Amino acid sequence: MINRELIRIKIVQLTYAYYQNGNRNMDNAEKELLFSLSKAYDLYNWMLALIVAITHESRKHVDVATARAERGEGEAPSQKFAFNKFAVQLEENKMLCSFLENQKQGWEDADIEYVRKLYNQVVESEAYQEYMASDDDSYEADRELWRKLYKQLIMNNDDLDALLEEKSLYWNDDKEVVDTFVIKTIKRFEPENKSAQELLPEYKDEDDRDFARKLFRSTILNADQYQRYMSEASRNWDFSRLAYMDVVLMQIAIAEICTFPNIPVNVTINEYVDMSKRYSTARSGGYINGMLDHIARFLNDEGVIVKPMPERPERPERPQRPQGRLMGGRPMGSGRPQRPQGRPRQRFTPNNDHYNNGGYNGGYNNDRGYNNNRYQDNRYNNDYNQGNDGGYDNGDYNDFNNEDINQ
Repeated sequence: MINRELIRIKIVQLTYAYYQNGNRNMDNAEKELLFSLSKAYDLYNWMLALIVAITHESRKHVDVATARAERGEGEAPSQKFAFNKFAVQLEENKMLCSFLENQKQGWEDADIEYVRKLYNQVVESEAYQEYMASDDDSYEADRELWRKLYKQLIMNNDDLDALLEEKSLYWNDDKEVVDTFVIKTIKRFEPENKSAQELLPEYKDEDDRDFARKLFRSTILNADQYQRYMSEASRNWDFSRLAYMDVVLMQIAIAEICTFPNIPVNVTINEYVDMSKRYSTARSGGYINGMLDHIARFLNDEGVIVKPMPERPERPERPQRPQGRLMGGRPMGSGRPQRPQGRPRQRFTPNNDHYNNGGYNGGYNNDRGYNNNRYQDNRYNNDYNQGNDGGYDNGDYNDFNNEDINQ
């Protein structure tokens, strides 16, 4: 389930936090990265469990209505939604049940009021009304209902996003990606698999776990070299005035370009340009795109990498201006008047003094860059160290070594 898009997002967050925090311990930072990725998988299971919790709430309402009907106070309620075939299969799923058994609390323990609120929204929805009025009693119709309800009521739900962020700071930016995998899981369910239906695994294969470790280590351990590439490529810019998040994004992108020969350059550039639209300034995307393209071509020319690069489009020649006279009397096409002789302009030349020990030392402007309040003050470390989410065994990663990546 944990794909490379999510891995890149986590590495951006952890790299930013690594430079903001005073204690720069590489091993601890790597454990934090892998722990935060495991929390994304927990969120995936948690969102599937929300479907089951809403189903349980529905059954409570059916029980109350049935009791009233037995007393002659109304008609017997329909049990169609309460025993939706897809929801029942998910409720009995072995992998999901195993996950929930290891949790201290479930949706119905800590957040029952929100579950009730969401159930009421389900009942009022058009998709629910059409489903209950339909004579289609097939498994496919039941599964399709939950796909619609999830997309309409659970995705892009600000109240739910706020609730999840209170439960774990690691889930701050995970839900958008996790939602896509929940929808994929709903579509994959088949009735013949019953309780043995497989959920998505935490990692598709071991390569993705290695991708996370290698990319993060390369980003941090080779920071000086990557920042020199950026400094050389930005000779016409004041490097120290770049948005801090732009520097972080480009540093990680260069690490990916240099460390993973099988990932095309244009794929890497596109990924980090997209992230700049989310995390940095409105103008960052174009700047990062141009910088990374220039650096990748330089690395290819120097033999540091061997990756195909698209040809640069040729600039069309400007048409010649016709000769004539302007109102001011100066002939068209004659150019600007010569600058008076005097002291020549001074050009800023960046150097490595803008960085200190691999960290950004050029200042950071909140009006231009990334919101500093989101990842500072050890917010990730607090959640990680307190162990509120079931704890974390540091011994799981004692075998990690500290060798440099792609020196």
